[in-house]
Amino acid sequence: MVVGNRILDLIFPKRCVVCDEITEQMGESVCGKCRKKIIYIKEPVCMKCGKQLKREEQEYCRDCEKRRHSYIRGTALYDYGSMADSIFRFKYAGRMEYASFYGRDLYEKKTKWLSMVRPDAFLPVPVHPSRKRKRGYNQAELIARELSEHSGIPVNTTLMERVRKTQPLKNQTHGERQNNLKRAFKIRRNDVKLNTIVIIDDIYTTGSTVDSMAQVLREVGITEIYFMALTIGRGI
Repeated sequence: MVVGNRILDLIFPKRCVVCDEITEQMGESVCGKCRKKIIYIKEPVCMKCGKQLKREEQEYCRDCEKRRHSYIRGTALYDYGSMADSIFRFKYAGRMEYASFYGRDLYEKKTKWLSMVRPDAFLPVPVHPSRKRKRGYNQAELIARELSEHSGIPVNTTLMERVRKTQPLKNQTHGERQNNLKRAFKIRRNDVKLNTIVIIDDIYTTGSTVDSMAQVLREVGITEIYFMALTIGRGI
């Protein structure tokens, strides 16, 4: 298996997930010059959404001080600004192979968090069927499946579906995001009893997507709802 992987690396050399250049060392997912460019989220963080905070005495970011969320708590791995280009290529330029690095890194850095939450399943944020056909994959599902490989926690893709094609949320206000996401998600199959869910997404901004999903999950009796995002903006 090791020999096979080395042959594959020679034929299809890995590209750095940060700069997209071919890595100097065979099998490495990040080149030496880019490893220090990755900014990991670390304490102090918001006790609700996990955004990086500036001051130790802060408990919540400004967003979470102003708004009530439908989930219990969340965590994220990277500062969005340091990995924005990487996420863009992963999401829109077909760099599905990045998911292997993302999933492994999430597992290694968030094992303790997962052991405290003890989820029954990972629930990747669903994409609308038309968008999935165009892109060819659901980026959140790829991350969830890689994380599942390392953690042993199953991925559930049958519980919920996205029934409304929403507009891109990137440049919308919180109110616009909420209106955009109204009735966007629907329970598709609820014959498996789940108590604790971790929603998986690539980017967390205001929490509108996670809240919208959590509200639907609560309607069918699932109340232990958490989220894990690959990247997140900074709190104030």
